Amino acid sequence: MMYKRKIKRILDFIAALFGLILISPIFLLVYIFLTVANNGKPFFVQERPGKNGKIFRILKFKTMNDKKSPDGLLLPDAERLTTVGSIVRKTSLDEIPQLINVLKGDMSLIGPRPLLIAYLPLYNEFQNRRHEMRPGITGWAQVNGRNSLSWDKKFELDVWYVDNVSFKLDLKILWLTVLKVLKSDGISSSTSATMEYFTGNESESGRV
Repeated sequence: MMYKRKIKRILDFIAALFGLILISPIFLLVYIFLTVANNGKPFFVQERPGKNGKIFRILKFKTMNDKKSPDGLLLPDAERLTTVGSIVRKTSLDEIPQLINVLKGDMSLIGPRPLLIAYLPLYNEFQNRRHEMRPGITGWAQVNGRNSLSWDKKFELDVWYVDNVSFKLDLKILWLTVLKVLKSDGISSSTSATMEYFTGNESESGRV
């Protein structure tokens, strides 16, 4: 499919470039506030698996501080989420730096979200198909529940997108993403400030 193989990447680059230019004032403002809130550390950088499992370094605005318990372990996410970080997260402004990842070709505007490297050996064959495309800043799972989804449902939606990607679908996801951001839907799971860790599959299929 021409769109999936070539046109999508071209549109990603153009949109990311113009997007960074247009929102540069917001980028700078968030950068300043988070630099103060996080003691000089406005960015969160972490290695994530991309297309075909290739590892890249994802760039996001840092919404949680690095406070630790007396025994040296990081405190739970809910306790490390700063006031500024909470606002940035609810408005999805923490995702803005990933436009740089899109320019570099590590990511796409739309695709399955890049998860942790630690999850790679835990996926079954079906779930691993989410890596057949570049990961996205937003995606089909994000506009259908985001962190409120179960892992099984999230993977099911990711693979569905891989099999059904089209220009029309991408436009729909972009529009739904705007609506989700305005409503701040699905930011947390039902039991966590962010999303519980994926610990593997109880069944062979891993699907609901």
